[in-house]
Amino acid sequence: MKYASEDQEGTAARPAGGPDRPAPARAARSASGAAPSHDEQQGTRNRVARSILDHGPSTAAELALRLELTQAAVRRHLDALVAENVVEPREKRVYGARTRGRPAKVFALTDCGRDAFDQSYDQLAADALRWIAESAGGGELGEAAVAAFARARFAALAESYRHAVEAAAPEGRTKALAEALTADGYAATARSAPSHQLGEQLCQHHCPVAHVAEQFPQLCEAETEVFSRLLGTHVQRLATIAHGDGVCTTFVPKGHQSAGKAAHRTTKTTTASASTAGRNPA
Repeated sequence: MKYASEDQEGTAARPAGGPDRPAPARAARSASGAAPSHDEQQGTRNRVARSILDHGPSTAAELALRLELTQAAVRRHLDALVAENVVEPREKRVYGARTRGRPAKVFALTDCGRDAFDQSYDQLAADALRWIAESAGGGELGEAAVAAFARARFAALAESYRHAVEAAAPEGRTKALAEALTADGYAATARSAPSHQLGEQLCQHHCPVAHVAEQFPQLCEAETEVFSRLLGTHVQRLATIAHGDGVCTTFVPKGHQSAGKAAHRTTKTTTASASTAGRNPA
């Protein structure tokens, strides 16, 4: 959902009859006589959600006052936002003695609704890695510091995948790893490589850190090393989303050993060169 445009549904000065009475020129239709378009309605919903983001959980009356909308219009948009899991109704917290009657209902953003607004996490992560590199002295020292951070991060993630991988039969470990990655938002699958007698392909159709990995390829390299340790064999990264490919593709050869044994030995990881990383055999 994009939160950008605005519309004028239900706006304009209110008549003296009360806050719920629509303005004469905006009762249910625009000044031209046509019903509000889908874009106009979406624009108003954007404004309602943005107001909740800026001011915190709000009642329909508070939103109507801030946005100069009728309460009836606000309630319609709130119903739509609740259906879309953008906002959720809550009981308004009362401090001190509670008055008689039902407490007012407020509407708050859900995690999904909050994520729909522009976030700056990618920039924050890139800035943090850049600071690590500069603090280490820049150049090769800086690159090594970023690589050390990336390895530590993915090593921690690997521990959450290890049980699922080790519990699977050797021939099912790539699939088990794909399922664990999918649970973390990578939309991963495992399938036979074009030459199926040679091995499998672990494909990640989404990468939550792709924009940061464009600037810091150490993230992709550390992830590949973790796959190698978990699967107990050398693996080869054939393509990455960060490099501009549609899918992150890792080749896993057949006959890999037990993942449990692999954790105690050094494995060889092969990453594709810049000239071959763009070739996705899938």
